[in-house]
Amino acid sequence: MFRKSLTTLACVAAASLGLATTPSVQAASTINGAGSTFVYPILAKWADTYRTKTGLGVNYQSIGSGGGIKQIKAKTVTFGASDKPLDIKELDEAGLTQFPMVMGGVVPVVNLKDMKPGELKLTGTVLADIYLGKITMWNDAVIAKLNQGAKLPAEKINVVSRADGSGTTYIFTHYLSKVSAEFKDKIGNNTSVEWKAGVGGKGNEGVASYVRQLNGAIGYVEYAYALQNKMTYAQLQNKAGKFVKPDTESFQAAAAGADWKTTPGFNVMLTDQPGAKSWPITGATFVLLHKKQDKTETAQEALKFFDWAYHHGDKMANALDYVPMPDSVVKLVEATWKKDVTDAAGKAVWTDAMIQK
Repeated sequence: MFRKSLTTLACVAAASLGLATTPSVQAASTINGAGSTFVYPILAKWADTYRTKTGLGVNYQSIGSGGGIKQIKAKTVTFGASDKPLDIKELDEAGLTQFPMVMGGVVPVVNLKDMKPGELKLTGTVLADIYLGKITMWNDAVIAKLNQGAKLPAEKINVVSRADGSGTTYIFTHYLSKVSAEFKDKIGNNTSVEWKAGVGGKGNEGVASYVRQLNGAIGYVEYAYALQNKMTYAQLQNKAGKFVKPDTESFQAAAAGADWKTTPGFNVMLTDQPGAKSWPITGATFVLLHKKQDKTETAQEALKFFDWAYHHGDKMANALDYVPMPDSVVKLVEATWKKDVTDAAGKAVWTDAMIQK
């Protein structure tokens, strides 16, 4: 449903663009991208608003971070989007640059009768043990101790995970590998892992579908998706020992100490961060672009879209419970564009004059 809707927006935009445009814009009437499902809700909102403002379409395939990385490396799209940041070696080998676009949270979602959003309490180690297949019943003594007074059914926990290569999985398993040595050893951290229990769904929508269908199910999706689909999410105990609910404030708290300035390639993970208010499964989505651009005008239009989102998309991001990048980070990113993204002759594609204040 999501893929179809954004593609339709792009088609409408491309069709309407031919009415009255400059030659340079017409050459890049649609920006093509692919990747993260985590970022889809806000990217779709930005794309719709930007199309109305400029006539430029954004055709984005919500196929998962793994697919986005493959497509940008193959040069079949203008940009890729991944919740798993690439390290400097991989970026250099592929001739890519990356930058953080927006931050959000991954949340455990459940299908438990009479349980309201934010009522169920879990710890990282309990969540890891559920996905290891060690805790199999909702009335297990460990879960009951965390949820005294709650109605926990004597039924099987139906574990749901992502079946496709996914940045959401990367963030989720990065967290679980931090808090559970056994999880790190037996399952590990990657965009795709070999789960020990349950069923797999494709995309956030696939996971959500299984969670809705299966009584006693637990899965993980990005927070904006959970809210939009009115799913029941759990509280988590953070590194400070506090139980917190996922929201903009707890995501911001997790991101507060991030060292974007000195980390090569902006390769920052925000899981299990210190702070009493920090949501422990916070992450960013990263945009991937080729450093050397064969289609200069298309690259410029893509950067103009992301620049517009940085400077004018904050309210939309907040409304969908994402955390916009701080102004200091935006300045670092745009400085990187000037340095890294060039045309075939080595001339910078981006200039400060293009910034949309």
